[in-house]
Amino acid sequence: MEKYSGKSVFGGIAIGRIQMFKKRRQEIKNIKSDNPAFEITRFNNARNIAIAELENLYNKSLKEVGEENAAIFKIHQMMLNDINYTECVENFITKQGVSAEFAIAATRDSFHYMFSEIDNEYIKARSVDVRDVSERLIRILCNAESNGMDSKVPSIIVSDDLAPSETVQLDKDLVLGFVTAHGSSNSHTAILARTMGIPAVISENIPLDGSINGKMAVIDGYNGMVYIDPDKRLVKEMQTIQIKELQRRNLLSKLKGKENITLDGKKVDLYANIGNTKDLSSVIENDADGIGLFRSEFIYLEKNSFPTEEEQFQIYKTVAESLSGKRVVIRTLDIGADKQADYFNLEKEENPALGLRGIRICLTNHEVFKTQLRALYRASVFGQIAIMYPLITSVEEIYEIKRISDEVKKELDKQNIPYNRDIKQGIMIETPASALISDKLAKEVDFFSIGTNDLSQYALAIDRQNSEVERFYNSHHLAVLRMIKMVVDNAHKNGIRAGICGDLGGDLSLTETFIKIGVDELSVLPSMILPLRGKIRKTDTSKIDIEFE
Repeated sequence: MEKYSGKSVFGGIAIGRIQMFKKRRQEIKNIKSDNPAFEITRFNNARNIAIAELENLYNKSLKEVGEENAAIFKIHQMMLNDINYTECVENFITKQGVSAEFAIAATRDSFHYMFSEIDNEYIKARSVDVRDVSERLIRILCNAESNGMDSKVPSIIVSDDLAPSETVQLDKDLVLGFVTAHGSSNSHTAILARTMGIPAVISENIPLDGSINGKMAVIDGYNGMVYIDPDKRLVKEMQTIQIKELQRRNLLSKLKGKENITLDGKKVDLYANIGNTKDLSSVIENDADGIGLFRSEFIYLEKNSFPTEEEQFQIYKTVAESLSGKRVVIRTLDIGADKQADYFNLEKEENPALGLRGIRICLTNHEVFKTQLRALYRASVFGQIAIMYPLITSVEEIYEIKRISDEVKKELDKQNIPYNRDIKQGIMIETPASALISDKLAKEVDFFSIGTNDLSQYALAIDRQNSEVERFYNSHHLAVLRMIKMVVDNAHKNGIRAGICGDLGGDLSLTETFIKIGVDELSVLPSMILPLRGKIRKTDTSKIDIEFE
């Protein structure tokens, strides 16, 4: 038996035979062409086919992994329409007299090198995307087969790495688990694996020479281990864990309709995070108390131009009506950093995480902001909608938001358009600045929602997607927990509620801590609602001693 240790991407046990994922790389030679117009036409035809393929992938992934994860394929479509990319390809064709394939390969290598040399993880991530879309174009031009797997039986997939497009194209029923030699546990593919609920491990030492193809293997996603040719004892041990996991899931289904209340009588609301109306069925199926975070930015990311007021209104109205009076918190536009839409014409930034993003874009472009607010206010009469503003760092920002909101209300009043005049308005606490002045911010809003992903990143000065510093990242850091407690305390002192909508909200190891310090609500992936309910109902906070000193 061979053992390979690595990093866990998603917990779970997978037992089965290995299927090497074949990467069919095209070898492109420097072929000269004396007909640049013909080669540019070939390039544009391939681009149109690629965009259509990506649209199909987007629709497929919407059903399987939800809007937020599907958005990567909209980004890939935008990259194929990016003027810098297309002009670079066309310049290689016209100025160097080469084929479309060679021009694309040269552009790919140029962009990949340029992006990978920049000391910014967001830009580096884009280099992988450029390579992915370029290889798609080359495959189309060469009439080559897609990357894939030959096995027709459920298998453990082993590869050097998997692009998001490769992950989504796999038949989920034939995938028992993933093992990759490279990649980050925060990459797009890792996120897709977690969303799809497939055990996955990154192991740098896993053999990629084909020597393990077809061999029996075990993935222990809980401990980041891979076993090749496992002995009977290990297989039996892992099968026992699998059975217990299945039993746990069956027990969870019995929690539907139950209250989220601790043994000593403390109630915690459990809401769902979603990015699209297509996720509503999962919210209802998992018996969420409502929606704690509707990521409205995905309405923008899936379009090539600004969504109209009417388009947004119809979406918000559908969400509100579908929840039958349950609370729906809609976060205003949160474009920027790792979420980009070309038509916003944002300048490239050396550090986009600290740049023009979140509420800063709305307060810079009032018309875009007012269009969204009008749609939200109009939809507010169709359900219990609340509005939440991202990346707030000062009281002055709230004053400006209120001023713009008042302008929108006056416009609606003038037009005799009804809206909920008592709509609740809250903010996200996701910077150390907002946590430290949360006592002042609490006097200006109706609720807080703590975005632990960005709060942890900013507090620790660590990019969560940078695999080089991943070992230094600790979302349970005392500084982060202290800030969460401070925010909750300041909220309650001022008579408002405080919840968590970041990844930590679904971290079962912290559930007891959050209840003890008084967190009012947790907003998580729909799939985490029932596990959290089970944890809450077994908790007795009177027996828990939390010490943050």
